[in-house]
Amino acid sequence: MIVPRYYEDLKVLHENTMPARAYYIPASKRMDNLLENREASDRIQFLNGIWKFKYFESIYDVKEEFFKQEFDVSDYVDIKVPGVWQNEGYDHHQYTNIKYPFPFDPPYVPQDIPCGAYVYDFEYKEDEKAKKAFLNFEGVDSCFYLWINGSYVGYSQVPHATSEFDITDVVKNGNNTIAVLVMKWCDGSYLEDQDKFRMTGIFRDVYILKRPQAFIRDYKVNTEGEKLKLDIELTDPVEVQIILEDKAKSIIAKGKIEETGSIEFKVLNPVLWNTENPYLYTLILETEAETIVEYVGFRTVEIIDKVLYFNKQKIKFRGVNRHDSDPITGFTIGIEQIIKDLTLMKQHNFNSIRSSHYPNAPYFYQLCDKYGFMVIDEADIEAHGPVMVYRKEDTDYNRFKRWNEKIADDPAWEASILDRVELMVRRDKNRPSVVMWSMGNESAYGCNFEKALKWTKEYDPSRITQYESARYRNYDVVYNYDYLDIYSRMYPSLDEIREYLKDDASKPFLL
Repeated sequence: MIVPRYYEDLKVLHENTMPARAYYIPASKRMDNLLENREASDRIQFLNGIWKFKYFESIYDVKEEFFKQEFDVSDYVDIKVPGVWQNEGYDHHQYTNIKYPFPFDPPYVPQDIPCGAYVYDFEYKEDEKAKKAFLNFEGVDSCFYLWINGSYVGYSQVPHATSEFDITDVVKNGNNTIAVLVMKWCDGSYLEDQDKFRMTGIFRDVYILKRPQAFIRDYKVNTEGEKLKLDIELTDPVEVQIILEDKAKSIIAKGKIEETGSIEFKVLNPVLWNTENPYLYTLILETEAETIVEYVGFRTVEIIDKVLYFNKQKIKFRGVNRHDSDPITGFTIGIEQIIKDLTLMKQHNFNSIRSSHYPNAPYFYQLCDKYGFMVIDEADIEAHGPVMVYRKEDTDYNRFKRWNEKIADDPAWEASILDRVELMVRRDKNRPSVVMWSMGNESAYGCNFEKALKWTKEYDPSRITQYESARYRNYDVVYNYDYLDIYSRMYPSLDEIREYLKDDASKPFLL
């Protein structure tokens, strides 16, 4: 085998990836409206297109070092990236709901894992003012190994999360070769048991960001009343000019920061963001070498006396559960497809969306900011399969206990579960449309979700948390639900709802 067995090692979730950060697209100068025109930035180079590809029914069939720069790919075929290989005629489509698509033996997966080798040649021109290069994969199912010009770069998993690599030392001016080995399954597949068709490949955008030596690595925007707080993390000390504008491009606040830290602004009588009037302010973060344009919404979401309030008003969610799914493109969903979905929802008076059951592409949330939808952002976690393994247990007590102990309450899975929650929260933390964090779906409850909820509320107390599967637990253990804000249920009867509300409900009820 030509790669280490990270794909079934719970201690290696990523190798050489950059820490998770907020999503943004930098440019050398101010550029508004990059949402639907990201390629207009002079600091992004997309690697989407026609790649060379070879499908292998087993990892053990991959015997040649296909990632070497001069490797002969004449027997490889053309394939579209982004895309899924099942829709291109390789492997086969598979649908399953609860049952895993392979024998249950966590964290191990079948020895003969199908995989796909991708190779792509591209021209690269170094920017004299932005010499650092960061390669981004916005979605790869299920895990992958990466090489540039024959040099191993790293490994990553979690399909619906961005994996970013610093490739400054391996990319060069002129012709370059990128090679990727994508595995159909890995240990993380035990957390990817969503009710859907199973498809595989590099299914979201791939691109390089060109950055200066000193740049804004991450930032966090928090609005509360008339206050805007901005936390900025810099790679090196550099002066950052900060400007906040309203829709008329009038400057309403400005300042600067020169090292990692925080700055606060007071905005008198801000126009509040809501689903009927999704008002967005423009935040410009500018250094000598690059500019980031962000869009900010002032809004609050909170629970008062067991009732959910949005902008100090009682709110009722009228929402949909939405999958990334298309009969032609599979998991690959472009901006035009999302706009079509959002327009249809608006026409039918929906005001909220649950990203069931994984984070969507980053631009989905920016579109929700723009069109006016409240979003329940859901972590890429579903571990429903143990229910089928123990379906013959005689009582719910025994079934839930056995389900719970396999993953949710097994400390061996703590890092995997926290990683997926953190990747979601850190990436989407600046989106005003995101009002609630969901820990996942149908995975039972246990110590790992206690810790994930605790981390989430401590990192971002401005939003609400929910997790429908919290009621599936080991009844012999007293768990902590202090960091869970919402009581949510799938498919309850009217009698169950009345019973919950009658018994002095301690949390708002979400169907």
